[in-house]
Amino acid sequence: MTALVVGVAGGSGSGKSTITRGIMEALPREEVTALEHDAYYLDQSHLSQEERAGINFDHPDALDNELLTQHLDLLRAGRAVHKPRYDFARHVREAQTDRVEPAPVIIVEGILVLALEGVRTRLDVKVYVDTDPDIRLMRRIRRDLEQRGRTFAQVRTQYYETVRPMHLAFVEPSKRFADVIVPEGGYNRVALDMIVALIQKFLRERR
Repeated sequence: MTALVVGVAGGSGSGKSTITRGIMEALPREEVTALEHDAYYLDQSHLSQEERAGINFDHPDALDNELLTQHLDLLRAGRAVHKPRYDFARHVREAQTDRVEPAPVIIVEGILVLALEGVRTRLDVKVYVDTDPDIRLMRRIRRDLEQRGRTFAQVRTQYYETVRPMHLAFVEPSKRFADVIVPEGGYNRVALDMIVALIQKFLRERR
């Protein structure tokens, strides 16, 4: 195995980014890289602002999953990729991209990475971060207000119309594919240490 691909899934606000960051901080910088599924949202610049606001961004079809799988394959093969940048306030893909270099450990993080077969089959380790709905909702509200330029009314409408239904339809059922289920997100130090230990074992055996 040339690289170990770790998928980190879970509901919006579950603590996926905290787990991903914890893994990356525990490993040498040159040994690990990450892709966020959120960066691969399809560009909606051809639509009006009103039409963009009506898109179900929690459905798998809202993302460029083919490009994500291509990038995973290229990274595993030792080739750099150019990860898209996405503007969540305007719902458009920016002109600039971020170059991601290959590494022995590749982390792909997003709510749907275990739900999509094309992504899931490329994962060597599948992690599901399982956090109570009320905690996830509060984290999402804070993130969308502070980081993504949304109003509270927009966050509330999106949660009831798409976030919660899509979580029940796609995200929650994908838990059954997980190798490791992490309760309470990034605050579960024991689970994080176990995942890091598994990755470190792979790195030792790879040398």
